Amino acid sequence: MASYFVTRHAGAVDWARRRGIDATFVDHIDPAEVRAGDVVLGTLPVHLVAAVNARGARYLHLVLDLRPELRGKDLTAEDMDACGARLVEYRAEEVAG
Repeated sequence: MASYFVTRHAGAVDWARRRGIDATFVDHIDPAEVRAGDVVLGTLPVHLVAAVNARGARYLHLVLDLRPELRGKDLTAEDMDACGARLVEYRAEEVAG
């Protein structure tokens, strides 16, 4: 079983490491490389979440309660804490294809 934290942001990597999250940090993930039992963390679009779940892996979404003026900015781990950063598990599936 592998864990992947998908992010391009140094602040998110720092935030995760401070919480002892043991994952491989990547800036992109190909769902075809994910195996049953793996864990994927990050802020993936819903179609990729569905693909990850279809392969038998779990998906934990990095949720932030961002104020409008912070959108699009690089946040530090401290900024993320101030925005209530947390990981929430979601499941998705494509209904019709």
